[in-house]
Amino acid sequence: MNLKKFSDYNTLSQYTAEYIAGIINKKPDALLCLASGDTPIETYHRFVALVKAGKVDISQCTFVGLDEWVGFGPDDVGSCSYYVYRDLFNPLNLRSEQVHVFDAKASDLASECKRIDGVIRSKGGLDLLLVGMGMNGHIALNEPGTPFNLGCHVVELAESTKIVGQKYFETETTLTKGITIGLRHLAEARNVVLLVSGEKKAPMLRQALTGPITEQIPASMIQTRPNARVLVDEAAGSLLI
Repeated sequence: MNLKKFSDYNTLSQYTAEYIAGIINKKPDALLCLASGDTPIETYHRFVALVKAGKVDISQCTFVGLDEWVGFGPDDVGSCSYYVYRDLFNPLNLRSEQVHVFDAKASDLASECKRIDGVIRSKGGLDLLLVGMGMNGHIALNEPGTPFNLGCHVVELAESTKIVGQKYFETETTLTKGITIGLRHLAEARNVVLLVSGEKKAPMLRQALTGPITEQIPASMIQTRPNARVLVDEAAGSLLI
């Protein structure tokens, strides 16, 4: 893995936006899976600006959703897809066929997992997987203890994830399960970026990058990817040499 520290969040975000654009410029029909959450918001704003400035053409790209709270969808404020549509998909004016997100309200979630696995397989695999890291070391909604070899799957949320997840909702909301891209996709993606910002993530980031590779810390799997990029601001990387 390659660790790169940036002086602040905005510098980190600009670099990451330009990196995404570079992937697409090399492969115009790239398949990208990009995280929701707080950390990548400014990256997406800056990526959209690059597209609107004509620096990158996304007309042939396909985007896959990373994860979702079970029972929620793009129209629900607080859902994972709500924010990625708000900050990325809608500003890019993507065509419907360019976007594949989990239907976490579906009656058959196992079929949803197979559908997204199938999209990834049909496109020849992910060209870019961009993920953040949870406070407990989770990647997407792959909680501690998730086998590294799983594809898309449904997961019981950890208590800490349920608590942290409340910040995305306007009112108190019951979260129990998630549906998510699996860690097998991280192992198979051609390019992987772990994007981490903020001092509160520093202890877990150090553990994930310098401790043992273990399913109890899903983010530690990044150590197995020699070409993965770990992009952090100074605060998140403060405990790393």
